[in-house]
Amino acid sequence: MLTKFSPSRFLGIAIAFFQRFQQRRIRTFCIMFAVGLSLTLAVSACSGSASDNSGTPQTTQTPTTVRIGYQKASTVLYALKARGELEKAFVTSGSSVTWSEFPAGPPLLEALNAGSIDFGYTGESPPIFAQAGGIPLVYVAYDPWSPKAEAILVPKDSPIKSVAELKGKKVAFVKGSNANYLLVKALEKAGVQYSDIQRVTLTPADARAVFEGKKVDAWAIWDPYLAAAEAATGARTLADATGLAANRGYYLAAKSFVDAKPDALKIVLDQVKKVSDWAKKNPSEVAKILSPALGIDAPVLEIAEKRREYDVLPLTDEVITKQQEVADTFYKIKLLPKEIKVKEIVWQGKMNNS
Repeated sequence: MLTKFSPSRFLGIAIAFFQRFQQRRIRTFCIMFAVGLSLTLAVSACSGSASDNSGTPQTTQTPTTVRIGYQKASTVLYALKARGELEKAFVTSGSSVTWSEFPAGPPLLEALNAGSIDFGYTGESPPIFAQAGGIPLVYVAYDPWSPKAEAILVPKDSPIKSVAELKGKKVAFVKGSNANYLLVKALEKAGVQYSDIQRVTLTPADARAVFEGKKVDAWAIWDPYLAAAEAATGARTLADATGLAANRGYYLAAKSFVDAKPDALKIVLDQVKKVSDWAKKNPSEVAKILSPALGIDAPVLEIAEKRREYDVLPLTDEVITKQQEVADTFYKIKLLPKEIKVKEIVWQGKMNNS
């Protein structure tokens, strides 16, 4: 028996089938869209972190400005500035370098305290006074330099023949400098109290003027000013630092710079090391670089270069102990207002070349 055909029933079945078909298509489309979107986001994230639209690799290092303090007599830093090697080393990170010149170590460290510089180089005494004064600095490396590279001079026709004869005499030096420490140790060895001399504290340039004008009896000074005075005036050496002072130089940095930008510090030390190695092998070239800035003839500067040592080294226990002796000596004669512990401000990081 045939069932009677109903157009309305057929239409209902057709509509139900179409709806089920559409629902499946929608679910499939949604699944495929979600998967596609996820893949697109993943690819975008990977490509965005690796390159820009030009395909150039990106860096996560934040560009910065590294501020270097130097003295004209700081051979390595002056040569580094003249050669432009540090600027080249920072090109890829987009960082820049600025340079500030100082007549001696103490004012350089005052600038570090004021936040004007991040890195510098001085003799052994300035950082001791700076630490006692609360300046937030860190020893990051040292330079052997040489005990022959500083001395106490007298005019060539001076009647003074020994350090003991400086008692009651006028002696020029930079207060808080490595030459200041040499003077203290030389007097101590000769049995003369530091308070028994007339102390005339001047910058190297001013001290040379009064020395040549014979307004002081002696001058404690370091190279290259030492070599220049010997060549220009025939000055005699009463004593150099041999057996009295190690006469090391120190590379120093602001604590804030060390803490916030250790990678930048290592780049600086790498470049300082490279120029130091170059200077060790090329004393005549170094002399030519320094001559116009210092106003000293290159042959004279070459004498100074050949009697000094070069290197950039991490501080050892032995070096820290010797530097502590310098601090203790200054405290003993009441030049230092309080006792300090040098090891408390020695960088614990490592140079890339160490």
